[in-house]
Amino acid sequence: MTTRTTATAAATILLIVCSVVLTGEAIWMNLPSSDTKCVSEEIQNNVVVLGDYVVISDDRSHSPTISVKITSPYGNNLHHGENETNGQFAFTTQESGTYQACFSVDGDKREGSSVSVSLDWKIGIAAQDWDSVARKEKIEGVELELRKLEQVVEAVHVHLLYLKNREVDMRNLSERTNSRVAWFSMISLGLCIGVSSMQLWHLKRFFQKKKLI
Repeated sequence: MTTRTTATAAATILLIVCSVVLTGEAIWMNLPSSDTKCVSEEIQNNVVVLGDYVVISDDRSHSPTISVKITSPYGNNLHHGENETNGQFAFTTQESGTYQACFSVDGDKREGSSVSVSLDWKIGIAAQDWDSVARKEKIEGVELELRKLEQVVEAVHVHLLYLKNREVDMRNLSERTNSRVAWFSMISLGLCIGVSSMQLWHLKRFFQKKKLI
């Protein structure tokens, strides 16, 4: 009874935490024939990313093709494909930031037409093949779920550290910005006082020359 309750509690916690941390989503896009559509995701460093994309066409006589380009936050090209109807990409992030996947239609671009693309985007633990892990380590059931939970907790911890570091960076940036604004305000005030003093001095000299004062 206790074992079953523990397993249920672990599965419940796993489900709640997975909904927060795991990212594995299927995206359906309509690509305009004369434009490029991009999907972006903010990902931290050292995270596995997997993606599958396929062109969906109702016209069996003509299958449109697309170009795909995956770029890192610093503009590095991680995947590039042309004239494709389906494909995959996989990489491990080397830097934290926003990763972008852009899709465009190849070939005959008739005005007003569009192409449907399905993108299955998996990040982090969602990209891990748990069936292979279970077969390799010969685990199943509650033990496998606990292994998943362990990985999720570790991912949560890493993500919290990442958010903490981001918060520290943002706070430092805000303090530096406030300091610069304060110095700029003081310098501006000093310049205004100096210019006003010079104007008063010149006006006084002008009135003295004209013997008005």
